[in-house]
Amino acid sequence: MSNSRHSSRRRFLQGMAAVGAATIIIPSSQRAFGFQNANDRPKFATIGLRNQGWTITSKTIPFADFVALADVDAGILEDNVAKVEKKQGKKPDSYKDYRKVLDRNDIDAVMIATPDHWHTKIAIEAMYAGKDVYCEKPLTLTIAEGKLIEKVVKETGKVFQVGTMQRSECDSRFLQAIAMIRDGRIGKVQKVTCGINGMTGSPEIPVAEVPSGLDWDFWLGPAEKVDYRALPEMRKGYGGGVPLYSNGHYSFRNWHEYSGGKLTDWGAHHVDIACWALGASDSGPSKVTPLEYELACEYKDGNPVVHDRYNVATKFKIQADMPNDVEMIITSEGDNGILFEGTEGRFFVNRGKIVGKPVEDLKEKPLADDAIELVYGGKVPANHSVNFIESMESRKQPVSDVWSHNRMLEVCHLSNIAMRLGRPLNWDADKREVVGDDQANSFLSRESRKGYEIQMG
Repeated sequence: MSNSRHSSRRRFLQGMAAVGAATIIIPSSQRAFGFQNANDRPKFATIGLRNQGWTITSKTIPFADFVALADVDAGILEDNVAKVEKKQGKKPDSYKDYRKVLDRNDIDAVMIATPDHWHTKIAIEAMYAGKDVYCEKPLTLTIAEGKLIEKVVKETGKVFQVGTMQRSECDSRFLQAIAMIRDGRIGKVQKVTCGINGMTGSPEIPVAEVPSGLDWDFWLGPAEKVDYRALPEMRKGYGGGVPLYSNGHYSFRNWHEYSGGKLTDWGAHHVDIACWALGASDSGPSKVTPLEYELACEYKDGNPVVHDRYNVATKFKIQADMPNDVEMIITSEGDNGILFEGTEGRFFVNRGKIVGKPVEDLKEKPLADDAIELVYGGKVPANHSVNFIESMESRKQPVSDVWSHNRMLEVCHLSNIAMRLGRPLNWDADKREVVGDDQANSFLSRESRKGYEIQMG
């Protein structure tokens, strides 16, 4: 990118940072002039456009030009091209095959919001194609994928932001919680409980006709080739327009072939904040124990014995032994959020509230004026996307980097493996492998389907 483009972007981002955590509303007539010269705006593309794909794209349009979109569903692709054109005033190019996006030399960064089993392949190939990457959470399907992404980030020097928006948004409640922990407001932390909700299983889901416009084989990609399954009842609300029960959208998170259930969905948010607060973002657990759990179908040797229904955990209570003798509980019961307990008090935080006596005590003894900024590492930007663009400018890794994300996600992946095998797992956080359990270690990686291997370099 040219020096003039860097300079213009720097002036723009300095203005954005000054806004802090306030919501930015830019009239549509001004969106094309986010920089003094439209040619100075970074060029973006989004790969994977349902739900979260549109969310991150729409949040980023005030700060970047989207010149391309890609999705394997023709209907979703067409719909999002129209929405982006309306929002930014210029029509993006569209592709079914994400590789055509990566082939373009005019694109600075890609935003990835595909199902989880595609994340690693696209992200690595994007970095080797010279793009910075913003990838939705959970970043990986396996622990080995996380290690591989770390290697490529280091090798290419690309900026890589994970889409754990709780680090930058939600009215700074989570940043306040971390600041309180660091300031000793509950003494020494002894226990942290992450409530991430459970889910219901499914009935038997029959083989069904692939929806019109969807390239099912390409959707499966690195995963094993299987039939499309769905029941006719449609999902309502968020994720609507798709079957309530299927092995595709929106329900792909309920299958270990494509995701990790609630453990990696909501766990990627709350376990992340908990690890950040505990100072465990560069380490990990020593042991993960499944205390109570129910799987959505029968398992044998760590694998589901049927393939016509959901197979992730529906209910669970997991204990992770964290550094400094802190007990972490990950549970499907109770309020969604994080409860911190220490020698001198306790408080609870989620996306709607932060409550407890230590919070009430802030009225008489507030945190230091710069406490939130010290946690974040600078002024909190308008949103997570702005942090990514700021990092593209500085060439420093963003607040949600791959290393801290992978370390906390290891807790979630190990929890799933422990439930699948029905036993505790001792974890060597330095070697990043299960101690003395070859079967458990076999679940740390997964082979890609022939023709969909990751193209390295």
